[in-house]
Amino acid sequence: MKTLGKILILLVVVIVLIVAAAAWSILRSGYGARREKPSRAEAYLARHARHMMTPSSAAQMKNHFPVTPQRLDEGRAHWMEHCAQCHSLDGSGNSELGPNLYPPAPDMRLAATQDLSDGELFYIIQNGVMFSGMPGWGGEHNAEETWHLVQFIRHLPQLTPDELKQMQQAAPREDKGNEHHNEHHD
Repeated sequence: MKTLGKILILLVVVIVLIVAAAAWSILRSGYGARREKPSRAEAYLARHARHMMTPSSAAQMKNHFPVTPQRLDEGRAHWMEHCAQCHSLDGSGNSELGPNLYPPAPDMRLAATQDLSDGELFYIIQNGVMFSGMPGWGGEHNAEETWHLVQFIRHLPQLTPDELKQMQQAAPREDKGNEHHNEHHD
C-alpha cells in the first residue's frame, strides 16, 4: 500500500506541475492561438503528456502490412485527400492551415514524428490529439487505410522531387501544399 500511495502522490504532483506550467504560460502570453509556436516548456509538456496518454498496447502495435508500391500509393492518395490541407503535400506543415493551428501542424518528416512507433502514429491518426488541431479519424477510416497512411508518413522524408511534382499535379488547387508560399504576387 505504501508504494501505491507514493505513486498517487507523485501523480498528483506531476498533474499540479503540468497545470501550473499551463497556467503560467497562459498568464504570460494569453490564451490566443496566434503565437508563432509553443514555448519549449509547452512543447516538452505536450510531447510527454501525449506519450503518457498513449496506451502502451497502442505503442506496441505493429503494422502487419508489408510496404508495397500499391500500399504507398493508397497511403499517398489518403494523405492528399485528408491530411495535406494541414500537413502540406510534402509533410512540412507549410500549408494554408498548418502554421495557423496552435500548436502548428508538425513537420512530419522530422524525428519528433518519425521516431514515434507505427502503433503511436496509428493511435494518433485514429484518436487525434487533445488541445491541438489534430482530429481523430477512427470513425472515418478503417484500420487498413490507417496502416497504409502510416507507411506513407514513414516515406515522407524520402519523398522525391518527382513524387512531389506528381502530387502537386494531382491535388486539387486548394490542397497543393505550400505552393501558395512560393507564388510571387505583384
